Amino acid sequence: MNIEIERVGVVGCGLMGHGITQICAQGGWDVVVREVDQERLDKGLAKIEKQLARAVEKGKLSQEDADAVRGRIHPTLDYAELADCDLVIEAMTEDLEAKLEMWREVDPIVKEGAFLATNTSSLSVAEQAAATSRPERFLGLHFFNPAQVMPLLEVVRAEGTSDEASDLGFALGEHLGKTTVAAGDNRGFIVNRLLVPYMLDAIRAHEQGVGSVEDIDAGMIAGASHPMGPIALADFVGLDTLASIASVMHEAYGEERFAAPPSLTKLVEAGHFGRKSGRGYYDYSGEKPVAAPLP
Repeated sequence: MNIEIERVGVVGCGLMGHGITQICAQGGWDVVVREVDQERLDKGLAKIEKQLARAVEKGKLSQEDADAVRGRIHPTLDYAELADCDLVIEAMTEDLEAKLEMWREVDPIVKEGAFLATNTSSLSVAEQAAATSRPERFLGLHFFNPAQVMPLLEVVRAEGTSDEASDLGFALGEHLGKTTVAAGDNRGFIVNRLLVPYMLDAIRAHEQGVGSVEDIDAGMIAGASHPMGPIALADFVGLDTLASIASVMHEAYGEERFAAPPSLTKLVEAGHFGRKSGRGYYDYSGEKPVAAPLP
């Protein structure tokens, strides 16, 4: 399938949004990225500029190409600027009501014939599609963090998603050089359906005295050839994000292995979200991470 896309809209320039914005601009498309306020928008753009500068420094991009990528990114605080986009990708936090509210506002603005996609990692694609007037042109495009590096894209087909929309997802993944897999519209799709309970089980194992944070992580790195231990991975994902996904999956499946362990809940309540906040199961304030005492 040829991708008839010239302009991509991205709603959100945070943890996932800035990466999706960057790779789409590197893919040659003009990208309109919308945020709720200037501070968050500037922060996301600064991350993109830092990543582009690093790519130039490593010889992966020429300065001319990096400047061209940045020139294709059009930041805005106004949904109206998404009107002419051929594809709009939602990259907000995992809050279903906020996503539904956004789609109800954006759907009438975006031109007829455009496709809409959600980057959700755990929420229903069909429920979001139903908030729009074009469920047949709505799909899930689940990128992984950091989107500039992680090679996987899950294309999620909801009940009403058309062949055309699904094919677009696969063509987009191929264009961006991603390994693209088809996933059903179930909570967690493929990767998180398997990965989230693994991280939660590792946290429970620590709570039950099976091993220290460091030993559990070191064991899975050396014993299972994983690039990162499960508890360090939880910190990297974001403990607030992990707790949110766990809540959605526990409600959907009703199995205790999807429930958030007590220490995860306590850390989130204390504002310790992992690497992004400087502390989670590890403390990141020093030269290298060290296990942090639990609240």
